[in-house]
Amino acid sequence: MNKYHNRRSNGFDSKKEERRYYELRLMQRAGIIQGLDRQVKFELIPAQPKANLRATNYYADFCYWQEGRFVVEDVKGYRKGTAYELFMVKKKLMYQRYGHIIKET
Repeated sequence: MNKYHNRRSNGFDSKKEERRYYELRLMQRAGIIQGLDRQVKFELIPAQPKANLRATNYYADFCYWQEGRFVVEDVKGYRKGTAYELFMVKKKLMYQRYGHIIKET
């Protein structure tokens, strides 16, 4: 258990994320979405070797196609604190760099 009281479950960061995955799988089987993928890495800021700085990455919980649109989805439970503030910065960088709006569920 971590500081947000979520419990890892079957390789997922939380039970909520696991439930959402199974919902999305059913939607894919029904043909509502296509190309479901988990933990997709997006580089938001490239590494800066001269300054000894690593790249800044965002890992989307889920990505899929729906009605011709690419959807990036992140499962959120606790929407306060520094972790959520960091997510909001990455959400803005994601839009700036790739033009994707992260869907919070």
